[in-house]
Amino acid sequence: MVVGVLKLTLFLPENHSLKGKRQVLRAIKDRVRNKFNVSIAESDNHDLWQRAELGICQVGSDRNFVDSALREVVRFIDSLGLAPLGEETLDITNY
Repeated sequence: MVVGVLKLTLFLPENHSLKGKRQVLRAIKDRVRNKFNVSIAESDNHDLWQRAELGICQVGSDRNFVDSALREVVRFIDSLGLAPLGEETLDITNY
């Protein structure tokens, strides 16, 4: 079993409230869940208006599949144009 965990930072420069941040994050998370078979959640920076951190997890039997699936999720989030991407950290572990 291979587990991939992606930590992705998003910037929301036009956002001026936590309500606006939640609205953008909900749209991103719903679209990612509908298109990909991954787990996704806001994992840090809960109280910051203009910054968010998403944790995305993919489990599979092949390391290359998990890696390419998570990279495709990053490309998809970037293509949505809802928030500029910041730092991303990808950790893949074999069990």
